[in-house]
Amino acid sequence: MPDLAADPAPPLAATLRLPVRFAAAGAGTGELSWGQRELWLTMRRQRSWLPIGGWSRLAPGTTLGDVESELRWILRRYPPMRTRLRWSGGRPLQTVADRGTVGLDVYDCPDGEDPEAFVIALDARDRARPFDLVEEWPIRMGVVRHRGRPTHLSTVMPHLVTDGLGGRIFLAEVADRAATDPGTPPLEQARWQASEAGRRQNASALRHWERVIARVPAASTVESGPYLRGEFRTTALPLAVHALSERADADSSQVLMTLLAMALPGDGPAVLRPMVSNRFRRGFERVVAMVAQRGLCAADVAGVPFAEALRRVGAAAMGAYKYAYVDPDAVAAAFARAGADPDAGLWCNDRRVASRQGFAGPVPSAADVRAAPPGTFRWTVAQDDPFDPLSVDIDDDGDGLLLTVFTDAARLPAAAAEALVRRVETLALEEVS
Repeated sequence: MPDLAADPAPPLAATLRLPVRFAAAGAGTGELSWGQRELWLTMRRQRSWLPIGGWSRLAPGTTLGDVESELRWILRRYPPMRTRLRWSGGRPLQTVADRGTVGLDVYDCPDGEDPEAFVIALDARDRARPFDLVEEWPIRMGVVRHRGRPTHLSTVMPHLVTDGLGGRIFLAEVADRAATDPGTPPLEQARWQASEAGRRQNASALRHWERVIARVPAASTVESGPYLRGEFRTTALPLAVHALSERADADSSQVLMTLLAMALPGDGPAVLRPMVSNRFRRGFERVVAMVAQRGLCAADVAGVPFAEALRRVGAAAMGAYKYAYVDPDAVAAAFARAGADPDAGLWCNDRRVASRQGFAGPVPSAADVRAAPPGTFRWTVAQDDPFDPLSVDIDDDGDGLLLTVFTDAARLPAAAAEALVRRVETLALEEVS
C-alpha cells in the first residue's frame, strides 16, 4: 500500500538503535473493529496517518534500560501497539503479533543545545515522516540524551492505535505499571461484531441512523477546499456554560451541544455529529484501543427558547450516544441509499478533561459573565488536504475554553465559520443575562 504521507521534516540522526524484543499473548489476524474501521476511513479521507502521542521529561536517574523495560511492558500489555495491517481483496485486516523486535532510537543532543528544543524537533519530525502501516510497528519511541544522560522521551503513534480517552488511560497505566483488567482488545471486538449478537446490535443501530439520515440534506456537488483551521479562545463561555448548566440541572456537554446547534446557520434541523466514546460498553471502560465513533442526531432548534432547544438536543443526543456503536461501512451504505450528504452537519468533539465533570468554584453570576472579556479568534492553517467538512473541537484552555473550528471553505466560508464559534459565546452570554 502507499504510505500516508505528510510534509518532510529536517533529518535528525539517531546515535544508535536498541532492539527491544517482546513476547505476548493474543496473536491473530482478522477484520478491523468498527472503531478501527471508522478511524481508517478518516485517515484515508484526510490523507494522513493522524499521529498522536507527545514528548515528556524523564525522571532524573532514568537509564536506557529503564526505557527499554517500559517499551517492552507497553508492547506486552497493549495489542494495538503490536498490530499492523495486511491486505485481503483490497480490504485492510489487522494482524496482531505475539513476538517481535521494535527499535528504540537514541539521540544525543549536542552539549550546547537545549534538550527540550531538541525533543520537540524530534517529535515534530516523527509526526511528519510517512508511516507504513503494513511494515512498521505502530510506535515510534526516541530517547534524547544530553551530556550522556537520558533527559527526554518522544512517543508517536498512528491514531489507529487508540482514541483520546484510551491515550489518557495508557499514560496513567504506564506511569505506575497498573495491572488492571486491560479490557477487550480490537481483534476480540471484531470477532464479536461479526457474531449474531454483533449483527443484531448493528441492525438496531442502523434503524436509528436511517431515521435520522432521512432528515439530512441531499448529497452536495459543491467543489471542496481550501480547508481552514481556526482557534477561538474564550474565558466568558465557560463561565456562562457553568451558570446555564446549574440553572438547567444539565450536563455541560449538553449545554455546549445546544449552543452549537443554535449557532448553526439555516432554518432546517440542526444536524450534529458528536464523537461518542462508547466506553459505557462492557469491556471498553479501560481498553487502550480505538473505540470512539461518530454519532448522528438532528434537532429542530430554530426560533425556540434555549430551555426547549436544550431539551430537544438532549433527547436527540441520547440516541446518538446509544447508537454510535455501528459498522461504518453499513452507515456509508445507508447514506448512499438515501442520497443524503455523508458530510452534512457539524462534527463536534468535546475533549475537555478538567471541566468535563463539572466546573470549579462558585456558580458565576450574570455580572461575572458580563465582566469577562470577549473571546479572540485567529486562523492557523490553510491546506488542500481535507479536514472534516465542518468540525468544532472543544478543549480546556487554562481558565477558559478553546474552540478549534475546521471548515471546508467551499461549504462554509471563513467568515461564516468564525461567526459560528463567536455566536456560541454570544448566545451563552445572552441566555445568562
